[in-house]
Amino acid sequence: MPSRLWPALKQSMKIKTFVGTSENAVRTQIWTALIAMLLIKSLQIKSTFDWSLSNLVALLRQQLFVYRDLFTWLNNPFEPPPALEGIHDAQLTLGFIPA
Repeated sequence: MPSRLWPALKQSMKIKTFVGTSENAVRTQIWTALIAMLLIKSLQIKSTFDWSLSNLVALLRQQLFVYRDLFTWLNNPFEPPPALEGIHDAQLTLGFIPA
């Protein structure tokens, strides 16, 4: 493994301890982290916004729970998410059935 890759991997993915201790478990966790880093690096390259890798990882974690187009957000991260049609338009009505 190249000497510059491991510190970047540990910093970005925050691998503090391994879940499994067998050789196969450690290899699987390292491969999973490498694939995740590759996907994030490809998002960084495709984006028109000037992301640092650490900022992209941190903000991507926050955006996982927001319904929005990923590539639109990557190119313009400070734009608020679009309102979903029909979600906040009307108040819900409660129907009480008399006993």
